[in-house]
Amino acid sequence: FDDKLSKKAFTLYLRQLDPRKRFLLQSDVDELGAFAEHIDDELRRGRMVLPDAGMQILGERIQQVRAMLDPIMNKGFDPEREDYLESDPKKISWAADRKELQDRWRRVLKRQVLDEYLNIVEKKKEKKTPTTEKQGKNITRSKIWKTAFDAVHKRNIHYLNRLLKESRQDHYNRYFDAVARAFDPHTNYMPPTSKEDFDIHMSGSLEGIGALLREDDGHIKVVRIIPGSAAEHQGQLQAEDTILSVAEKDGEPVDISEMRIREAVSYIRGPKGTEVVLTVRKPDGVKQVIPIVRDVVRIEETYVKSTVLKDSHGEKTGYIRIPSFYRDFNAARDAEKGRNVTEDTRSALVKLKKKGIVGLILDLRNNGGGALTDAVEISGLFLSGGPVVQVKNSQGMIRVLEDEDEHVVYDGPLIVLVNQFSASASEILAAALQDYGRALIIGGEHTHGKGTVQALVDLNRNLPLLHLKKYDDLGALKVTIQKFYRITGGSTQYKGVEPDFVVPSMLDYLKSGEKYMDNSLPWDTVPGVKFAPWQGARFNVYTAKKRSVDWIAKSKKFQEIKAMSIKAEERREQTKIADFLEGMKKERAEAALARKEMVAAGLIDQDSDPDTGRKKEKKSLDEELAEDPFVGLASFLMDEFTSAGRIIGKVQ
Repeated sequence: FDDKLSKKAFTLYLRQLDPRKRFLLQSDVDELGAFAEHIDDELRRGRMVLPDAGMQILGERIQQVRAMLDPIMNKGFDPEREDYLESDPKKISWAADRKELQDRWRRVLKRQVLDEYLNIVEKKKEKKTPTTEKQGKNITRSKIWKTAFDAVHKRNIHYLNRLLKESRQDHYNRYFDAVARAFDPHTNYMPPTSKEDFDIHMSGSLEGIGALLREDDGHIKVVRIIPGSAAEHQGQLQAEDTILSVAEKDGEPVDISEMRIREAVSYIRGPKGTEVVLTVRKPDGVKQVIPIVRDVVRIEETYVKSTVLKDSHGEKTGYIRIPSFYRDFNAARDAEKGRNVTEDTRSALVKLKKKGIVGLILDLRNNGGGALTDAVEISGLFLSGGPVVQVKNSQGMIRVLEDEDEHVVYDGPLIVLVNQFSASASEILAAALQDYGRALIIGGEHTHGKGTVQALVDLNRNLPLLHLKKYDDLGALKVTIQKFYRITGGSTQYKGVEPDFVVPSMLDYLKSGEKYMDNSLPWDTVPGVKFAPWQGARFNVYTAKKRSVDWIAKSKKFQEIKAMSIKAEERREQTKIADFLEGMKKERAEAALARKEMVAAGLIDQDSDPDTGRKKEKKSLDEELAEDPFVGLASFLMDEFTSAGRIIGKVQ
């Protein structure tokens, strides 16, 4: 850890301290900049000054912005004055003085008020009936403006108050994480709450009530109830309920209003079999006390899903979606039987084979990775033994991980779908199947490019010194310890996996992937290892590519995807946004048109939430796949090559 790494850590720390450049002045940045080359020295001494200095300066500036809020809002805004707001923080300089900072907040608040005003107007139009239209004449434009002003004022007061409640520990957590991420993007400090979230992500389960929550103007609201959860079985807690207080059975209730959602959740979660008592306010204003016995909440979106697709000849193609490489390490450590992705995939394959499938589509899109062991074991379900991936540690020692089981669970034709959000373990699986010639890989220009292995260091287990006990839970450190390489020698790091042929995607315009991340490790190679290419059913890549190009050219949906991706790229480049009424109306009209085009193209649902893109009523897996152009292309290829007997062929 030297001055060079210290500068990287400082840059990351500053970005986390004030990410949108709405509080610190240039003079503050200069003052804190004195620490830029000394973070390494601070850590060696064991006495950190920067997080305390940052906390003090930020706190003072937040107080000053809080004092600016009333004068700005009381003065009001000219909605017709042609202002613009730069939305990309990288293109904004730090404010030179408080006057410039106040003008920046004036523009931000004006945009928020105009946005709120237009939201109210649009909602009134949607709800208009003959009766409400008559009543609406009494609601003047000025009343709508006042409603918008009040909502924005209240929201920002809550936001600033919440920032002021950040603890010294929060600031140190931010500092430690910046130091960790200076090494590479996947080395992180994880405070206790983040460690808990990581365990939930890896296992696909948690112990609690099973309700998705959000913050709303200082209150904790229920967004939805997870199917099969304790809350659903109890039956009284519903979406849009506001949780006012939380208590353990026979315990004193804790008021969670004005509480940050992470803190509120810590009171609601708890061990299986214990009872939590929620006091909620229903949408109609009625208060209700709801007791719920906590249970294990299975997050079904995490788990393997499968179905059967039928082609034009009545032939069956299997489909398996692997959302992540989950494994319950805590259960394994405690000698319990936890759920894991390998066994779920094996089970899905066995069921699909019994249904008589002639081909299989394996969907790894949006799979961010997970357990390395499962990437190797799932590869083995499709291969008859042999090396899967090479792993190199920091000393340069290389270990080859192999599929040691020669039994193949599925030996038929295989197509793998990937995209820019397929990362880590999913890239290992895709790369191995590609290198063996075992599968045809279809996707965007490249996968994510995360070719590193992390270990989770539990700081409580690894620092058992008695004098540290007073600090309670220290959290964990996620550390990059290894890099993995394909059996052909190239790393998946930075470059990712290049599909056998590239198809148009709505993700093409995104600058997403390891190569776009701060401090990402470079691509390199190691010597390849010997392996025997797959001798069973396989696609002729050259012929498949040619047939795909023809199919995509005739596909209306893919042509629409191409056109919309270009438009999305143009919109992404336009970071300067309107801060006046007519300009914002124009932006909204353009966004509505883009959404209408996407609905018409079947890329999003008519009934999806325009703010989140999520479906209000979840479709079945079969309904989803019927509208998915990538699955359509894969099904076409499987149909073409199985029916015509063109599966067997030399990969070119």
